[in-house]
Amino acid sequence: MRAFFFKPFSINPAKRYKLKQNMETILRIAVQKSGRLSEKTQELLKLCGLDFNSGTSQLKIKANNFPLEVLFLRDDDIPGYVASGVADIGIVGENGVDEKLVTVDTIHKLGFAKCRVSIAIPRRFEYTGTDYLEGKRIATSYPNILKKFLKEKGVNAEVSEISGSVEIAPAIGLADAICDIVSTGSTLLANGLKEVETFYKSEAVLIATPGMNGEKKPLLDKLVFRIKAVQKAKKNKYIILNAPNHKVDEIARILPGMKSPTITPLAIEGWSALYSVVAEDEFWEICEKLHEAGAEGILVVPIEKMIY
Repeated sequence: MRAFFFKPFSINPAKRYKLKQNMETILRIAVQKSGRLSEKTQELLKLCGLDFNSGTSQLKIKANNFPLEVLFLRDDDIPGYVASGVADIGIVGENGVDEKLVTVDTIHKLGFAKCRVSIAIPRRFEYTGTDYLEGKRIATSYPNILKKFLKEKGVNAEVSEISGSVEIAPAIGLADAICDIVSTGSTLLANGLKEVETFYKSEAVLIATPGMNGEKKPLLDKLVFRIKAVQKAKKNKYIILNAPNHKVDEIARILPGMKSPTITPLAIEGWSALYSVVAEDEFWEICEKLHEAGAEGILVVPIEKMIY
């Protein structure tokens, strides 16, 4: 009988690493390729510590230090990609989600790209309320959002869907009014229009495919944790000040802090330094009170990340 000897099966280390990468659970995020949301979205992801090269023409890029794949898409396509599960999550305006009438989970509001959806009419006309819109022709890029509003108000109007350059519609006789996204209102003024009815407010949101599986949910939770830390940092300032010791208790009561201010003695006898965190919207009021209470050398420092 002939004996057969088999060489143990082995994989080259480089191939093993590549195989491991292929088996790794990846979270796919859809973001706007270019436009209003793109820059802010990429800035947020990089502040969350994600390292990826956004300076190429590639439409799909993998992060170097987190199991995340970034898909660069048209903003109109993002809700559909997430709803269908092609992308696990996406960053898009709330108005884009509601306009597409798709089912997704809104995970977190991101606080940027804020805008409103408004109705505008030529400046020469007087707006008397929603009854003014009865029987009018309204041009818009958001027909579903507009139709819902008109239905709620019991208004019968003709809705004409236009893709881009909605503001010109009344001037060329295509419509009596328009419904569009407004940020500052300058574009409306430049086209002889005035904003008369604001009925919807929007901002960038993080959305996810409904019923995300168990392997990807922990990755989403980690990303949301980082996003919240970045957001908290932007809403707060780190404040350092000097105070005479007999004023420390009074000043400590003014400073909110996360729990209480940190107090350390200075080299100069009878003086201490206090460190704390102050909310952005309360900053000036608190600084005035600190100054009145005897605080000196107040130094304000931005916070990059803030984790409770």
